[in-house]
Amino acid sequence: MVGTQEQLMVGRVLRASTRGFACGTQSNRVDNKHDFGAFVSAPIANDDTIQAVGLIYAVEIKDDLLVNELVMADAVNASILRDQRENRMVPMEISVLNIGYRYTANGAVVHSLPPRPPMSLSQVDLCTSEVILEFTRRQDFFPLVLNAAEVPSDDLLAAAIRYASWQHDDQQARYEFLVRCGRAIARQLSHDLKRLEHVLALIRPA
Repeated sequence: MVGTQEQLMVGRVLRASTRGFACGTQSNRVDNKHDFGAFVSAPIANDDTIQAVGLIYAVEIKDDLLVNELVMADAVNASILRDQRENRMVPMEISVLNIGYRYTANGAVVHSLPPRPPMSLSQVDLCTSEVILEFTRRQDFFPLVLNAAEVPSDDLLAAAIRYASWQHDDQQARYEFLVRCGRAIARQLSHDLKRLEHVLALIRPA
């Protein structure tokens, strides 16, 4: 997992609430830090010792007048396309669903909405493997994802589980983690067998 502050930075907060937040960056910086289901964190308002933890559930690359003109053109030179993608500062917006928070002093995690949202322009970072492993040691945050109406909740939870499983170096540990998650989902969705079957199929080991 990447380690330096610059490598971990996903973007900066545009707007936020206790339920989630949106952050922005440049489209030419998009990489695996911006994957659907990735775990990210940002300090809550006026307290750097508490980090809101969330999952990326949407990534949108904004258009502008030049992009609209290029799309309508009959033919576009390859060098122009390359310059548009690599050099121009086209904004990208990342939407995050809050699933808990952690105390930076001792690493303690709480699977509940944070007490306050992050402030505008706060730095949003990709969570390290250590933070993800500690945060997913329990599955108490699953209801926050499954009950979130504004996100593709089933796919998001499955993507987050797969993402977290990759943080386990040992294949057996990865398999056991997926089994624990499957059992937790079964308890949450025992009343909806069709939905349960769908989510379990999304996390089933290949």
